[in-house]
Amino acid sequence: MIYLDNAATTKLKKSALEAMLPCFTENYANPSAVYLAAGKARRVVEGARDVFAKGLNCRREGIFFTSGGTESDNWAIFGAAEAMSKKGRHMITQQTEHHAVLNACDALRKKGFEVTCLGVDSEGLLDPDDVKRALRPDTILVSVMYANNETGVLQKIDEIGEICKKNGTLFHTDAVQAFGHLDIDLEKSPIDLLSASAHKIGGSKGTGLLYRKLGVDLPPFIYGGGQEMGMRSGTENVPGIAGFAAAFEDREDAAAVTELRNHMTDRLLGEIPGCILNGRREGRIPGTINVSIEGVTGESVLMRLSSLGICASTGSACTSQSGEPSHVLKAMGFDDRRCNSSLRFSLSSENTKAEIDETVDALKDIVEDFRGMIN
Repeated sequence: MIYLDNAATTKLKKSALEAMLPCFTENYANPSAVYLAAGKARRVVEGARDVFAKGLNCRREGIFFTSGGTESDNWAIFGAAEAMSKKGRHMITQQTEHHAVLNACDALRKKGFEVTCLGVDSEGLLDPDDVKRALRPDTILVSVMYANNETGVLQKIDEIGEICKKNGTLFHTDAVQAFGHLDIDLEKSPIDLLSASAHKIGGSKGTGLLYRKLGVDLPPFIYGGGQEMGMRSGTENVPGIAGFAAAFEDREDAAAVTELRNHMTDRLLGEIPGCILNGRREGRIPGTINVSIEGVTGESVLMRLSSLGICASTGSACTSQSGEPSHVLKAMGFDDRRCNSSLRFSLSSENTKAEIDETVDALKDIVEDFRGMIN
């Protein structure tokens, strides 16, 4: 199998598995208990919190473990709405966000909140000046994802965050795709709330985190026994947290993945007529490539690639069953034909140049076959 769908999920890293296994067989006690074995499990959780605090250059008290990126996004958005509702009921996001953000905002609309959903340009980039123009005295939260999950395009996070800071508005970023692939310094960055997920960087599914800057008011998200400093109750997923921290410490070689991505991009655009890159060429995360190929449908190509043992996608795995054209590509101004002919390849340090070349060679043959049928 050639696996090129790492934006959907990644293979569990060996380092993560090694960190997790003792939590199933030896350190399996409940971290909230008072006996010695529980203390060992508690040290695993708190040690992981220290790993993230050090790697992100932030206070350990600002790291809260969750079940994944979707929960973290929901906590940030619904939490800000509850905590800041006396100041206002206006929020800002963008049209190319993950549905964990978009659907949460839609739910708030039904509760009387007003949400401004900003557009992007044809390269997938949000203009920070659009954020500045949309801000109002009653704006309580701006939520802009760090890197798009379909195109890999990076937003101008620090610039947007500074605009929010000057307005006294909370700034949240869904960093699920960027986290662990790019250096993020939360001491220097104007980010108030940040979401991340373990299974995008070689950890296990069902584990994530939410970062909250000191001084940001946020209510508890789950009530119960008072775990996670009283903010997110429920017995901690100790194995998942241990694996998440190990995967974060064992981060991929971004330069090597970028080199692979550029090689694949060059071959796709140079050797397949009618192949167009979706999203800006530079200013994207290391491993993601999104292209549209004239004269074919993405779903049909995927089926042929799958029969050859090659795994890719047409976009977000979370919306793959909807049958609708990508909302991300539509927001970039593309018509249904271009959207429906799109393919996403997302690489990791597990991939090799030989795999990339085999994939491109296979894709060239598949496209030629489909175009031959049409003609």
